Amino acid sequence: MQFKRILLKLSGEALMGDRQYGIDPKRLAEYADEIKKVVDQGVQMAIVIGGGNIFRGVAGASTGMDRVQGDHMGMLATVINGLALQSALEDAGIQTRLQSAIKINEVAEPFIRRRAIRHMEKGRVVIFGGGTGNPYFTTDSAAVLRAIEINADVILKGTRVDGIYTSDPEKNKEAVKFDFISFEDVIRKGLKVMDTTAFTLSQENKLPIIVFDMNKTGNLVKVVSGEPIGTTVNL
Repeated sequence: MQFKRILLKLSGEALMGDRQYGIDPKRLAEYADEIKKVVDQGVQMAIVIGGGNIFRGVAGASTGMDRVQGDHMGMLATVINGLALQSALEDAGIQTRLQSAIKINEVAEPFIRRRAIRHMEKGRVVIFGGGTGNPYFTTDSAAVLRAIEINADVILKGTRVDGIYTSDPEKNKEAVKFDFISFEDVIRKGLKVMDTTAFTLSQENKLPIIVFDMNKTGNLVKVVSGEPIGTTVNL
Protein backbone atom coordinates (compact mmCIF):
# COMPACT_ATOMS: atom_id res chain seq x y z
CA MET A 1 0.00 0.00 0.00
CA GLN A 2 1.31 3.44 -0.94
CA PHE A 3 -0.30 5.16 2.04
CA LYS A 4 0.00 3.97 5.64
CA ARG A 5 -2.37 6.45 7.31
CA ILE A 6 -5.22 8.13 5.46
CA LEU A 7 -8.10 10.43 6.18
CA LEU A 8 -11.24 9.71 4.15
CA LYS A 9 -13.63 12.64 3.68
CA LEU A 10 -17.21 11.72 2.83
CA SER A 11 -20.08 14.11 2.21
CA GLY A 12 -23.30 13.65 4.11
CA GLU A 13 -25.12 13.51 0.78
CA ALA A 14 -23.12 10.40 -0.09
CA LEU A 15 -25.07 8.47 2.55
CA MET A 16 -28.41 9.25 0.91
CA GLY A 17 -27.90 6.77 -1.90
CA ASP A 18 -30.89 7.22 -4.21
CA ARG A 19 -32.97 8.88 -1.50
CA GLN A 20 -33.86 12.55 -1.32
CA TYR A 21 -32.62 12.90 2.27
CA GLY A 22 -31.55 10.86 5.28
CA ILE A 23 -29.44 7.69 5.33
CA ASP A 24 -29.58 4.71 2.98
CA PRO A 25 -28.58 1.52 4.88
CA LYS A 26 -27.60 -0.16 1.59
CA ARG A 27 -25.13 2.63 0.76
CA LEU A 28 -23.73 2.50 4.31
CA ALA A 29 -23.13 -1.25 4.00
CA GLU A 30 -21.39 -0.74 0.63
CA TYR A 31 -19.08 1.88 2.11
CA ALA A 32 -18.33 -0.37 5.09
CA ASP A 33 -17.30 -3.18 2.74
CA GLU A 34 -14.99 -0.84 0.81
CA ILE A 35 -13.41 0.48 4.01
CA LYS A 36 -12.92 -3.03 5.36
CA LYS A 37 -10.88 -4.00 2.30
CA VAL A 38 -8.45 -1.18 3.07
CA VAL A 39 -8.31 -1.79 6.83
CA ASP A 40 -7.62 -5.49 6.22
CA GLN A 41 -4.47 -4.42 4.32
CA GLY A 42 -3.15 -2.83 7.53
CA VAL A 43 -3.82 0.78 6.51
CA GLN A 44 -4.65 3.15 9.38
CA MET A 45 -7.79 5.12 8.65
CA ALA A 46 -9.74 8.06 10.00
CA ILE A 47 -12.99 9.39 8.54
CA VAL A 48 -14.67 12.79 8.53
CA ILE A 49 -18.26 12.87 7.33
CA GLY A 50 -20.49 15.81 6.52
CA GLY A 51 -24.09 16.35 7.59
CA GLY A 52 -25.71 17.75 4.45
CA ASN A 53 -28.11 14.83 4.13
CA ILE A 54 -29.72 15.96 7.40
CA PHE A 55 -29.06 19.69 7.83
CA ARG A 56 -26.83 22.46 6.53
CA GLY A 57 -26.17 25.56 8.62
CA VAL A 58 -25.69 27.68 5.50
CA ALA A 59 -29.09 26.59 4.18
CA GLY A 60 -30.71 27.44 7.49
CA ALA A 61 -29.07 30.87 7.52
CA SER A 62 -30.40 31.59 4.02
CA THR A 63 -33.96 31.26 5.35
CA GLY A 64 -33.37 33.59 8.28
CA MET A 65 -32.05 31.21 10.93
CA ASP A 66 -29.15 32.39 13.07
CA ARG A 67 -25.99 31.09 11.36
CA VAL A 68 -24.31 29.97 14.59
CA GLN A 69 -27.44 28.09 15.65
CA GLY A 70 -27.68 26.49 12.23
CA ASP A 71 -24.03 25.43 12.24
CA HIS A 72 -24.48 23.79 15.64
CA MET A 73 -27.39 21.82 14.18
CA GLY A 74 -25.12 20.80 11.31
CA MET A 75 -22.47 19.60 13.77
CA LEU A 76 -25.06 17.37 15.45
CA ALA A 77 -26.03 16.02 12.02
CA THR A 78 -22.42 14.90 11.47
CA VAL A 79 -22.53 13.03 14.78
CA ILE A 80 -25.73 11.26 13.67
CA ASN A 81 -24.00 10.23 10.43
CA GLY A 82 -20.94 9.17 12.41
CA LEU A 83 -23.05 6.90 14.59
CA ALA A 84 -24.68 5.36 11.51
CA LEU A 85 -21.32 4.76 9.85
CA GLN A 86 -19.90 3.35 13.08
CA SER A 87 -22.75 0.85 13.27
CA ALA A 88 -22.24 -0.23 9.66
CA LEU A 89 -18.48 -0.63 10.11
CA GLU A 90 -18.89 -2.70 13.24
CA ASP A 91 -21.46 -4.89 11.48
CA ALA A 92 -18.70 -5.51 8.92
CA GLY A 93 -16.33 -6.57 11.72
CA ILE A 94 -14.27 -3.38 11.96
CA GLN A 95 -13.36 -1.93 15.34
CA THR A 96 -14.21 1.78 15.48
CA ARG A 97 -14.19 4.80 17.74
CA LEU A 98 -16.35 7.89 17.25
CA GLN A 99 -14.78 11.11 18.50
CA SER A 100 -16.67 14.38 18.63
CA ALA A 101 -15.40 17.96 18.61
CA ILE A 102 -18.42 18.93 20.74
CA LYS A 103 -19.03 17.31 24.10
CA ILE A 104 -21.56 14.53 23.75
CA ASN A 105 -20.00 11.97 26.04
CA GLU A 106 -22.93 9.55 26.11
CA VAL A 107 -22.45 8.67 22.44
CA ALA A 108 -18.91 9.70 21.47
CA GLU A 109 -15.46 10.21 22.93
CA PRO A 110 -14.14 13.77 23.03
CA PHE A 111 -11.56 14.47 20.34
CA ILE A 112 -8.12 13.87 21.85
CA ARG A 113 -5.32 13.78 19.30
CA ARG A 114 -3.07 11.28 21.05
CA ARG A 115 -5.98 8.96 21.77
CA ALA A 116 -7.09 9.09 18.13
CA ILE A 117 -3.60 8.18 16.92
CA ARG A 118 -3.39 5.34 19.45
CA HIS A 119 -6.72 3.95 18.26
CA MET A 120 -5.45 3.89 14.67
CA GLU A 121 -2.20 2.24 15.72
CA LYS A 122 -4.33 -0.51 17.23
CA GLY A 123 -6.17 -1.00 13.95
CA ARG A 124 -9.35 0.88 14.82
CA VAL A 125 -11.06 3.22 12.39
CA VAL A 126 -11.60 6.62 14.00
CA ILE A 127 -14.62 8.66 12.90
CA PHE A 128 -14.40 12.37 13.65
CA GLY A 129 -17.80 14.01 14.22
CA GLY A 130 -18.90 17.49 15.17
CA GLY A 131 -16.83 19.25 12.51
CA THR A 132 -14.18 21.50 14.06
CA GLY A 133 -16.51 22.25 16.98
CA ASN A 134 -16.82 25.85 15.78
CA PRO A 135 -19.42 27.61 13.60
CA TYR A 136 -18.45 29.05 10.20
CA PHE A 137 -16.11 26.12 9.48
CA THR A 138 -17.09 23.35 7.09
CA THR A 139 -16.44 19.63 7.42
CA ASP A 140 -13.88 20.08 4.64
CA SER A 141 -11.95 22.31 7.04
CA ALA A 142 -12.44 19.72 9.78
CA ALA A 143 -11.09 17.00 7.50
CA VAL A 144 -7.91 18.90 6.67
CA LEU A 145 -7.39 19.97 10.28
CA ARG A 146 -7.77 16.42 11.62
CA ALA A 147 -5.57 14.99 8.85
CA ILE A 148 -2.79 17.37 9.81
CA GLU A 149 -3.22 16.64 13.51
CA ILE A 150 -3.00 12.86 13.08
CA ASN A 151 -0.12 13.10 10.57
CA ALA A 152 -2.09 11.51 7.73
CA ASP A 153 -0.25 10.84 4.47
CA VAL A 154 -3.13 12.02 2.30
CA ILE A 155 -6.73 13.21 2.26
CA LEU A 156 -9.00 11.05 0.12
CA LYS A 157 -12.14 12.93 -0.86
CA GLY A 158 -14.77 10.40 -1.92
CA THR A 159 -17.38 11.92 -4.22
CA ARG A 160 -19.86 10.81 -6.87
CA VAL A 161 -17.60 11.98 -9.74
CA ASP A 162 -14.29 10.41 -10.73
CA GLY A 163 -12.06 13.43 -10.20
CA ILE A 164 -11.64 17.15 -10.84
CA TYR A 165 -12.78 18.54 -14.18
CA THR A 166 -12.42 21.85 -15.99
CA SER A 167 -16.12 22.37 -15.20
CA ASP A 168 -19.00 20.36 -13.72
CA PRO A 169 -19.04 17.10 -15.75
CA GLU A 170 -22.68 16.50 -14.79
CA LYS A 171 -23.63 19.75 -16.54
CA ASN A 172 -20.99 20.00 -19.25
CA LYS A 173 -20.18 16.92 -21.34
CA GLU A 174 -17.16 18.74 -22.82
CA ALA A 175 -15.50 19.02 -19.39
CA VAL A 176 -11.96 17.60 -19.28
CA LYS A 177 -10.65 15.61 -16.31
CA PHE A 178 -7.32 16.35 -14.63
CA ASP A 179 -5.16 13.40 -13.51
CA PHE A 180 -2.79 15.69 -11.59
CA ILE A 181 -3.10 19.36 -10.75
CA SER A 182 -1.19 21.74 -8.47
CA PHE A 183 -2.72 23.72 -5.63
CA GLU A 184 -1.84 26.92 -7.51
CA ASP A 185 -3.64 25.80 -10.67
CA VAL A 186 -6.77 24.85 -8.74
CA ILE A 187 -6.89 28.36 -7.27
CA ARG A 188 -6.02 30.06 -10.57
CA LYS A 189 -8.68 28.15 -12.50
CA GLY A 190 -11.27 28.65 -9.75
CA LEU A 191 -11.98 24.92 -9.40
CA LYS A 192 -14.14 23.85 -6.48
CA VAL A 193 -12.23 21.08 -4.72
CA MET A 194 -12.83 22.13 -1.12
CA ASP A 195 -13.80 25.42 0.47
CA THR A 196 -11.04 28.04 0.46
CA THR A 197 -10.13 27.72 4.15
CA ALA A 198 -9.70 23.95 3.93
CA PHE A 199 -7.83 24.09 0.64
CA THR A 200 -5.40 26.76 1.83
CA LEU A 201 -4.72 24.84 5.04
CA SER A 202 -3.95 21.73 3.01
CA GLN A 203 -1.65 23.68 0.69
CA GLU A 204 0.26 25.32 3.54
CA ASN A 205 0.88 21.95 5.19
CA LYS A 206 1.83 20.22 1.91
CA LEU A 207 -0.92 17.65 2.39
CA PRO A 208 -2.00 16.08 -0.91
CA ILE A 209 -5.67 15.59 -1.76
CA ILE A 210 -7.02 12.85 -4.03
CA VAL A 211 -10.56 13.31 -5.35
CA PHE A 212 -12.15 10.06 -6.60
CA ASP A 213 -15.45 8.25 -7.16
CA MET A 214 -16.26 6.52 -3.89
CA ASN A 215 -19.36 4.85 -5.33
CA LYS A 216 -17.44 2.60 -7.72
CA THR A 217 -16.63 -0.74 -6.12
CA GLY A 218 -12.92 -1.27 -5.52
CA ASN A 219 -11.88 2.35 -6.07
CA LEU A 220 -10.91 3.02 -2.46
CA VAL A 221 -8.46 0.11 -2.41
CA LYS A 222 -7.04 1.21 -5.76
CA VAL A 223 -6.45 4.75 -4.55
CA VAL A 224 -4.74 3.62 -1.36
CA SER A 225 -2.60 1.19 -3.40
CA GLY A 226 -1.34 4.07 -5.52
CA GLU A 227 -3.22 3.29 -8.71
CA PRO A 228 -3.98 6.36 -10.87
CA ILE A 229 -7.60 6.77 -9.84
CA GLY A 230 -9.27 10.19 -9.66
CA THR A 231 -7.36 13.45 -9.50
CA THR A 232 -4.36 14.19 -7.27
CA VAL A 233 -3.86 17.73 -6.01
CA ASN A 234 -0.32 18.39 -4.81
CA LEU A 235 2.39 21.04 -4.85
